[in-house]
Amino acid sequence: MRFWMRYAGLSVSGRVATLLATVFAPPHKERIFLSKLNKSGYISCWARMFHENLLLGDHVFIDDHVLLFQRRQGGAMHIGQKVCIFRYNILETGYGGTLEIDEGASVHPKCQINAYVSKIYIGPGTMLAPCCALYSYDHGISFPGAIREQPLTSRGGIHIGRDAWLGYGCIVLDGVTIGDGAVIGAGSVVTGNIPDHVVAVGNPARVVKHRRDIHPNPPQDASHA
Repeated sequence: MRFWMRYAGLSVSGRVATLLATVFAPPHKERIFLSKLNKSGYISCWARMFHENLLLGDHVFIDDHVLLFQRRQGGAMHIGQKVCIFRYNILETGYGGTLEIDEGASVHPKCQINAYVSKIYIGPGTMLAPCCALYSYDHGISFPGAIREQPLTSRGGIHIGRDAWLGYGCIVLDGVTIGDGAVIGAGSVVTGNIPDHVVAVGNPARVVKHRRDIHPNPPQDASHA
């Protein structure tokens, strides 16, 4: 594995080397260590990058069946160093929108991130649990007229601060800022700004507590297990 990862990269030969390194590697998250063996990181042979303005940082991890996609008039996509994008994620830019995922952030499986019209920024160390959806735009629905023919609109971009955590199945809509260290509960729909270091849940997501009011669980006594 270490031998082949020396030659890993985006070229045809680099993708073949990545494939050979993968043959004997453990699956899923246990494969992240491969990204540390080469400055170019680990980019699965089954990942697809259809983007003319893509910048990848050092030691990125891009797993199987990830799609990085640029639709018409799509802006830049910047994946920072040591970012982990797990399998079955779809990340898109289009219609002037841009996407930046900062250092050490992670996007877990089956998320959909559509940076259309406005920018989406995901801060360093932030974690997106599986099946989250981020949309920096909305669609005109005025009547009469077919919805598919109406223009895209946006209240503004999405900005997620550092070290935030979005639980399973969160939806984040345009014009939203989520603060540093914030926690968004599973299944929440974020339509307004969320301050730093709070826990927010629900549809629409509302602040229920500050993280300073959450006390760590006491260590478990193994003798009673």
